[in-house]
Amino acid sequence: MKIKPILLVPGEPKSVFLEIFFKSIKNIKYKSPLILICSKKDLENQIKKFKINRKIRVLNIKNIKNIKIDNKKINLININFKNSNNQKIKIKLQNKYINECFNIAFKIIKNGYTYKFINGPINKKTFLKKKFLGITEYIASKFGVKDTGMLIYNNKISVCPLTTHLPLKLVSKKISKKLIKNRIKMIDDFFKKELNIVPKIGVTGLNPHCESINKFNEDEKIVVPAVKSFINKKIKVKGPFSADTIFLKANRNKFNIILGMYHDQVLAPLKTLFEYNAINITMGLPFLRLSPDHGPNEKMFGQNKSNPQSLIQALKFLDKK
Repeated sequence: MKIKPILLVPGEPKSVFLEIFFKSIKNIKYKSPLILICSKKDLENQIKKFKINRKIRVLNIKNIKNIKIDNKKINLININFKNSNNQKIKIKLQNKYINECFNIAFKIIKNGYTYKFINGPINKKTFLKKKFLGITEYIASKFGVKDTGMLIYNNKISVCPLTTHLPLKLVSKKISKKLIKNRIKMIDDFFKKELNIVPKIGVTGLNPHCESINKFNEDEKIVVPAVKSFINKKIKVKGPFSADTIFLKANRNKFNIILGMYHDQVLAPLKTLFEYNAINITMGLPFLRLSPDHGPNEKMFGQNKSNPQSLIQALKFLDKK
């Protein structure tokens, strides 16, 4: 069977993605052809800056299915990018450029050429303009998918926030028995299908120690019934557990994934434990979408100090698929 290529959209023009991309391909060989979708001019500037000894091969998207591609050169689908000194115009042009990069990638995926996709970090505030909670939801909308799940994956233990980039004051209004049950099923399906692993799911409570001074305790009324609904079924899930103890070493050994109620409840401890050794995977899409688990980091742009570990793990993960 022909090995499918991995599409990569670097994202923000001034991010550390191309730096970590160069570091990710320096001493590692991938079976899957890697295809960047970005500006040739930007790529050339970064190649020159970081003194990368590899030539660019520009691909014709109209004939891409008939071209034999390897990783001896940097494969590129060129997307023209215009810049401006005017800040408002600059942001507008950047957003247009990023959107075009995404659209080309989605067109290629929809045509069946590949199912492997990585996007670099995006400035959600300027790009999404409050239309979507995150890039995951933006991508899902392009494929007509309404229900997705964020999986921050590490081969020792992974996490999934039930709600993603949602303000804390809105979290309690968002969680429901239906949402928890759907996410548990999604985790179980993804682990078994894509990872060939039987997930052992631990579910956190919403409140400290799963207790509340209010009459309505979300943990008792929502989380407990949702978890109990899987008793006598083939899905292995337990909870709710207090979020301040579930990540202790003894408890981590009991589970390979923790489903938390909100973003930082599970991402903060995971990043403390593994730092950059984790990847962001979107469950529920009709293809495999991954993203390095970090932001654009414009302050370190061009400094050659960024850690490539997360992108390396993402590339290795898709290279096996």
